[in-house]
Amino acid sequence: MITYEDFEKIDIRVGNIVKVEDFPKARKPAYKLTIDFGPKIGVKKSSAQIVKRYSKDELLNKQVLAVVNFPPKQIGPFMSGCLTLGLSDENGDVILVTPTSIVPVGGKLF
Repeated sequence: MITYEDFEKIDIRVGNIVKVEDFPKARKPAYKLTIDFGPKIGVKKSSAQIVKRYSKDELLNKQVLAVVNFPPKQIGPFMSGCLTLGLSDENGDVILVTPTSIVPVGGKLF
């Protein structure tokens, strides 16, 4: 079990996807996402295995939730600066965690 104080250490923010690129060197089909979290956090990159469920066009300008305070992680030749959050559907494909209404970029999940 973790404490509430432990949970508070995880910084989950909303950002807008501003760029989507194919990631052909990933082990599993994935995109490289560039996500804008606003002036306080800035722009971060993330890799997401969501190609089965989302096209690049429908991801552009989509709001997503991500953990922004993990250290950078090397994913093959790509350096990820945040963890985009998602849930598995009944087929094991990832569904992104998104706000149900448009919210200010950089907003913190609490």
